Amino acid sequence: MTNSIKQQFEVFSKALEIRNRKNEILASNIANAATPNFKARDITFETELARSLSSGPLNSTNNMHFSVASKSLPGKVQYRQSLNPSMDGNTVELAVEQMEFAENAVRYQTTLSFINGKLQGLMSAIRGE
Repeated sequence: MTNSIKQQFEVFSKALEIRNRKNEILASNIANAATPNFKARDITFETELARSLSSGPLNSTNNMHFSVASKSLPGKVQYRQSLNPSMDGNTVELAVEQMEFAENAVRYQTTLSFINGKLQGLMSAIRGE
């Protein structure tokens, strides 16, 4: 039972890490909206989460070996295709970046709400309510 709880929280933890990374990338895009030749970047949440969940701890060949967890987020940052490229080579479209940032922030907050709900449910079960 505790292993199942741990796995659920691990998924939420990885989701928050990826959402945070995506926010940092989008914020960088917004900050560089006026930088000549800057190329807008992004990551796909679903792809990164799938990669992150499949790259768990390394398997050991002997019970005496320690398992080593992967701490880095897998995958690569992709360049976003611009709908209206600018004359200076910058591919950042401010409206698109702001919309993506707002959507990602809402999804980050939603993940936090799921975690909060899980914790409240566990606390109720512990108290016997």
